[in-house]
Amino acid sequence: MGKAKKRSLHLGINNRFDKLSRNEAVLHVIDMLKSGDKDVYGLVTLFGFTAEELLEAGASYEDVKVLGGILD
Repeated sequence: MGKAKKRSLHLGINNRFDKLSRNEAVLHVIDMLKSGDKDVYGLVTLFGFTAEELLEAGASYEDVKVLGGILD
């Protein structure tokens, strides 16, 4: 994890976790999509996930399509 991401997490911008790997983050995004959490946008943009990554991790096509505007 880079310095900026560590700093953002340390400052409390995302209070749900202290240290988060990319693999853990993608699984957390999938859970957030399933529950309908609106904070998913911040986590997706923080890590710069692609649609392919989310689909391979188990996200539904409809959920990824909703995020289409912010995905690479």
